[in-house]
Amino acid sequence: MAKKIYVGNLSYQITEADLNELFAQVGAVGSVQIITDRDTGRSKGFAFVEMNDDEAAEKAITRFNGQEVNGRAMIVNEARPMQKRDFRPRGSGGGGRGGRGSRDGYGRY
Repeated sequence: MAKKIYVGNLSYQITEADLNELFAQVGAVGSVQIITDRDTGRSKGFAFVEMNDDEAAEKAITRFNGQEVNGRAMIVNEARPMQKRDFRPRGSGGGGRGGRGSRDGYGRY
């Protein structure tokens, strides 16, 4: 069964082809996806690699975790399931005091 691996602390110059070639050293790679910024298209410095079997995935984690690639030590471990996120707007929670010119007397001599 295929197993997904998280690969972090990547150089921004690394490509999916580079990762595919690297991870293919320990077993068959199902897919590679570098996560990019939605607005700029630039790498966010992490990726997901899907290995075709559990044994290859374990080998990859053991072999590549901490290995330096393009001057950065990779973080490689089993990917955790994505957690549901709460998309409520942030801020507007009140609680702030008025700034300069507020009528509560703060900031005056």
